[in-house]
Amino acid sequence: MTEVSAMDRIPVSPEMVIHVGTGLLGETAWPAQSSAFVFDFSTTSFSHHSRPSAAQLDRDAGQARLILVVARTAITRLLGSKLDMRDGERFHVPASLRAIVFAIRDCQFPEGARLPYRGAKSIEAVCEILRLHDEDELVPFGAAGSLSLADSQRLMVARRFIEDKWAEKITLDTIARACGLNRAKLTRGFRDLFSCSVADAIAEQRLGEAKQMLLVTDLPVSSIGYRCGYLNNASFARAFSRHYGVAPTQYRATRLAA
Repeated sequence: MTEVSAMDRIPVSPEMVIHVGTGLLGETAWPAQSSAFVFDFSTTSFSHHSRPSAAQLDRDAGQARLILVVARTAITRLLGSKLDMRDGERFHVPASLRAIVFAIRDCQFPEGARLPYRGAKSIEAVCEILRLHDEDELVPFGAAGSLSLADSQRLMVARRFIEDKWAEKITLDTIARACGLNRAKLTRGFRDLFSCSVADAIAEQRLGEAKQMLLVTDLPVSSIGYRCGYLNNASFARAFSRHYGVAPTQYRATRLAA
């Protein structure tokens, strides 16, 4: 039976350890309560793991990877708040971040310089991930990598269009024109990237805004429904009840009485 080699392990600081190369993780004396960012060079994507384990990450031992393991307290300190990435969430690697992680992978310095160089670049990589996340520039990676980076970026434009234009009469055609995708690619890609339909995303945005208006304004329920894109009170009440399990008038009454 062929013995599987271990990845190179580089302690960067008491709050950070990196693994690079192919093979098993080997020693995993990681910082307490850490998260991991795992770069897969075969797909040019990376994933976030909020509770990493060697058994979980070693499933891809045959792939060339870079694994950044960072104490969550350090991430919170750098970001200024807790990181709200979902466990297992995967993203495309943008050009600015790709240059950093490829420099770590391809470093040809002598050993005395290679270790501090890789350590410094790894800190830079974590800072760049957090910057991209904070500025909402990370693009989710579609299921099975079926979406190109360009199409994923266009779908992000579509999502932001919905967030900006939710109160207006928007259709698949207007969204498709705004983001530069045809209707078929828009609808398929939206489900792939966001796990919901375009209609679901519009309804989620409108009903979320309506829920907030029910609490912070004295507007009649019918006016709130109209402002949130519903043509009549009945359709608004049905949609709100279906989504939240309670009618808008009841929601307002119970929340204000609490």
